[in-house]
Amino acid sequence: MKIIIFGANEVGAMIATQFYTANDITVIDDEKNKIDAFNKLDISFIDGNASCIEILKQADIKKADVFIACTASDELNIVSCLTAKRLSSVCTMCFVRKEEYKESLKITKDAEFNADFYVDYVIWPEELLTQEIFRIITVAKALDVENFADGRARLLEYKIAPNSILVNCMVKNCEFPKDTLIVGINRGDELFIPNGETVLHQDDKVIFMGLSHSLDILAGKFFHEKEFVKNVAIIGGGNVGLKLAKSLEALKLNLKIIERDEERCEYLSEQLANALVIHGDGTDIELLNEEDILSSDVVVSVTNNDEKNLLCSLLLKQLGVNRVISRVSKDTNVHLFEKVGIDIAISSKTASLNEIKNNLCDKNIGILATVEQGKGEVLRISLGETFEPIKIMDLRLPAKGIVGIVQRRNRIIIPNGATQLLKDDNLIIFTTSENAPVIRDFFKVEG
Repeated sequence: MKIIIFGANEVGAMIATQFYTANDITVIDDEKNKIDAFNKLDISFIDGNASCIEILKQADIKKADVFIACTASDELNIVSCLTAKRLSSVCTMCFVRKEEYKESLKITKDAEFNADFYVDYVIWPEELLTQEIFRIITVAKALDVENFADGRARLLEYKIAPNSILVNCMVKNCEFPKDTLIVGINRGDELFIPNGETVLHQDDKVIFMGLSHSLDILAGKFFHEKEFVKNVAIIGGGNVGLKLAKSLEALKLNLKIIERDEERCEYLSEQLANALVIHGDGTDIELLNEEDILSSDVVVSVTNNDEKNLLCSLLLKQLGVNRVISRVSKDTNVHLFEKVGIDIAISSKTASLNEIKNNLCDKNIGILATVEQGKGEVLRISLGETFEPIKIMDLRLPAKGIVGIVQRRNRIIIPNGATQLLKDDNLIIFTTSENAPVIRDFFKVEG
């Protein structure tokens, strides 16, 4: 594919790094905005503004398959996408930071009288980040949560505690509940797919897939006993904090939100019906004690400053908060946050990249999610009408991967080796990012 990226910033670099080896990449931006990461990539660079017709022509927009606008300016991104659409049939992806722009572009796309003048995909990173944090908060102890098949099946990731009965246990002897599968283990810096002989270690991050009810049983048996999230505190009342609070209010949780700006506190109070809005600083120990923040089941730090989030999160862990989730703006900081003891660090940029990867896949093959900062991928494979029935044990995938879920019309199946795959089945497969392209190519041929 020929992909044009407008934005030589960290987001643009992440996208270019992900796709440049197998695609023709052109990046457009003012030379002064170009970060060093682009110097390591075999790509073309055009100094200029992609909202300019001449610059788009210089980038050969008519031959492009995808145009992604990810500068820091919503207005530039929108204008450049609409201009690119006017000049060609390119698929456009537009990053925005304001909710009103996302809604407006959605209306434009759906308007019949303007069907030739719209943005194909609108990406609002803060919304994607909020959705991911919300999923994780609602499952006690989980490091990652992904929902499939309208919530009837899930992916859950847990860390094995030092006192867990799973420590030094062989997978085949663990007696996990029916309709659950262990599909991946992250040990240290390595993500791998286990087999029955694999021995689980303390601090392993273990990834399961299965029916939602069965995973609830698994969680209660191995990772927490009758533990539910009831009390949540949020530090930072910006867009992410507010959107997250609104979602959590719907679950009838006890919710507190700390915000430094007094005017913003007043606005939050108007927007939230049941949350307690606290004017103050998330690093103020006296305030944290007075407002009983330390007894929260989960505390989420979602200011727009990495240093502030790190400081708040470290302080909360030091003071004994059980579970701390932190927002990370710079993707390179995710590993650092987790290394120093933060339970879960989440980047909106990674969530955005996942969205792009899914949108760029073939209609029969998609990426539902990535885990462990992109080391693992959850693939959606739709088997075509010409697919010949075959048992999973005879499938002979060209690289390691696990068929974790089979969706057959309205039925959800957690398969084993003897499960027969049929035409029109939808498969959800877990694999490493390194093996994902090989598996996708395999099904392009087989389907």
